[in-house]
Amino acid sequence: MVVLAAIGGFLLYRGFEIFKDFGFSFITGSKWDIGNAEDTSTAILGIGAMLFGSVITAIIAVVISVPFAVATALLIEFYVPKWFKTILISVLDLVAALPSVVFGIWGYAVLLPLVENWSKTIEHYLGWIPIFNVPSGIFGRSPFLAGLLLGLMIVPIITSVAREVYSQAPRDLIDAASALGGTRWGALRAVVLPFGRSGLVGGTMLGLGRALGETVAVYLTLNLVFQVNFKILASAGGNVASLIATKFGEATEYELKALMAAGLVLFLVTLLVNFGATIIVNKSRKIV
Repeated sequence: MVVLAAIGGFLLYRGFEIFKDFGFSFITGSKWDIGNAEDTSTAILGIGAMLFGSVITAIIAVVISVPFAVATALLIEFYVPKWFKTILISVLDLVAALPSVVFGIWGYAVLLPLVENWSKTIEHYLGWIPIFNVPSGIFGRSPFLAGLLLGLMIVPIITSVAREVYSQAPRDLIDAASALGGTRWGALRAVVLPFGRSGLVGGTMLGLGRALGETVAVYLTLNLVFQVNFKILASAGGNVASLIATKFGEATEYELKALMAAGLVLFLVTLLVNFGATIIVNKSRKIV
């Protein structure tokens, strides 16, 4: 708590002038123009588009990753032999520890061409849905690509937490369901999935927290464009973390304060996600 308070206090101290100058429009605005470096009154700064991009890419990541994480956790815990289970757990931990820059480079070099073709196909068949409609025909570094990459990155995190909780499911109830003539999947669906609901929610929120704050992977796979982009296949977007990474090296003193303020907003959003996860997990445990 002391460390968290120190981080929040530092960011607030450095970014307070920005909140004083722009107020709530700093969070809702979608334009980033530092103006005249010697006259701060000419600056127009807002992170609304980047904050929206952070949420969109994180949601895409969670939607993609959760089904794979649940399936993988059940596979490792209930279907594979013990000797192979140990290998899979080690591989899972190894993948979770890979640096994000490795994922980012792989996503840019390998995943980008594939996703560009997939996006064209999706737009061709589902273009009548607004979020899949891309009039410009420019795909590539899109929220869909960034969300897919983030989804792959957080699968090991969600899987590890879910598997740990699933392993504590009451075996006698699983055996009883099987003894009554139920299939293995039926027993897992009736016993394990309800029992592990809180663990799945907790793991998902941990993954969501990482997806919200991911920097390098998003920086390499999503074009930084200051506009609210609802079209997830279009090559435009960004998130707060990639904004900070992009602008930090050449920022003026006033812009640096704005980046600190943006970091504070992202910090608070992440805390809210974690607090929300705690509440949901506690409620799920009470229901179980």
